[in-house]
Amino acid sequence: METDNDNMPIRDLPVRINVYHAAQDDPKKNTALRLGRRGFVRIVKKIRFLPKRAIVLNPFSEIAFSPADRERLESFGLAALDCSWEQAQKVLGEHVRGTSRCLPILIAGNPVNFGKLTKLTTAEALAASLYIAGFKSEAEEMLEIFPWGHTFFELNKRFLDPYTMAKDSEDIVKMQKVLFENSSKHK
Repeated sequence: METDNDNMPIRDLPVRINVYHAAQDDPKKNTALRLGRRGFVRIVKKIRFLPKRAIVLNPFSEIAFSPADRERLESFGLAALDCSWEQAQKVLGEHVRGTSRCLPILIAGNPVNFGKLTKLTTAEALAASLYIAGFKSEAEEMLEIFPWGHTFFELNKRFLDPYTMAKDSEDIVKMQKVLFENSSKHK
């Protein structure tokens, strides 16, 4: 196990994960900090410390994250920006290096935004990325540290499993449209 800047042990995962922490919320409830303490991610305090060629989860990106991003994840890693939803546009306006990808539509399982579309915690977003890229067991292990972690997978199984079968971003966009149309018909 290697250690990060603060001498926290980093787990030996197939994908190196870095999170920029903007310190905009309660550190006791912050999912990224908990992941950092458990060795799942390396926390950085400045955006410039995010890897240049990593995939950056960006809710404003026009390209959807898909299984086609797996090779880039393995080679260059995954990065997330841990900031409040209200500040996200401003933080992302700062020069963020990397390849931006937005996640497909998913349902939040966390207690703060439970049941809301796309209002995921940093931990949920990272786990969803790993799952879609084919790292299902690592994604599940990551969310096991949260009492509500299993809820995220229960709410999204009917979406996540099909997303893992997509060939690229375009395929993801088509899939989510069909999945959510079918979902709304069954309500």
